[in-house]
Order: sequence, then C-alpha cells, then structure tokens
Amino acid sequence: MPQPAAPVSISESAALRVGALIESQGNPNLKLRLSVSGGGCSGFQYGFDLTEDAAADDIIVERDGVTMLVDSMSLLYLMGCEVDFVEDLVGASFQVLNPNAKSSCGCGSSFAI
Repeated sequence: MPQPAAPVSISESAALRVGALIESQGNPNLKLRLSVSGGGCSGFQYGFDLTEDAAADDIIVERDGVTMLVDSMSLLYLMGCEVDFVEDLVGASFQVLNPNAKSSCGCGSSFAI
C-alpha cells in the first residue's frame, strides 16, 4: 500500500545541503526545523534551525537520511510547500516554494497569505 504524500516536502538539493550542514556540526542527531512566525516585510517569515528535539505535534518528513520537522501551528501556513536549496550567480539559499503565499518579499524570506 503506497504511503500518503507528506503535507510538506524537501527537495533532493535541500536534503543534500542540510546533510552537509549536519555533518559539519559533527552531530548526526540534528534535524532541520522549518517554522513560520509573524514579522518580516510581508507579514510572516520563514525560520530554519538545526535541532535535536522533536515535539509531540511535529510533522516529520524524511529524505535521503535528513529529517525535517514542522510544528502543527506552522503547518497551517506551509501545507503543500517544498523546501529547496538553490545556488545561482547571486548566491546560495534555502527557498520555500509555498503555494499558499499570495505575495512574498524580494529576498523570499517573508510572505503574505
């Protein structure tokens, strides 16, 4: 029986980058936490953090040996999104491809619903 699709996802390039960051920290128990908080120039902002701790209400997404955590409150704003890692001439960054965002700022770290 196939597994249901996760409510959020992480791209292959993001998983590889997070895996490299975790390896550089020397702690294989670290996980990527994606969160949403009020603020930023568009109303809400994305937060990225490496943590060992998962809460009871976290959604857990795994890809290529990397675990991403999303708390239940942030999930309300992140349903259907994908975390990606992009390298281009301007630089390298994590990006959240969020179908719920009606607008976002130029840097891509904040959004409006």
